[in-house]
Amino acid sequence: MNTSSHFDQLIAHLFSCQSEEALSNALQELLTPSEVTEISKRLQIFRLLEGGVPQREIAKQLGVGIATVTRGSRALKAKEGNE
Repeated sequence: MNTSSHFDQLIAHLFSCQSEEALSNALQELLTPSEVTEISKRLQIFRLLEGGVPQREIAKQLGVGIATVTRGSRALKAKEGNE
């Protein structure tokens, strides 16, 4: 089974959740607390970048490396280019 298929299965599993509580439970079953924290930080990176906060400030606020913020910035730019 390839990685794309695994990702598709993950998406299908998460979409099968019928409520916010069910989705929360599914994520807690799948992820460790540190993985939840890291994913949450990545989401915050997107929100702060969209709000115009400078990359270095985001890295400082969230306690992440500048490379992590730059990766988020590139992902947002790619997304905007595809819209």
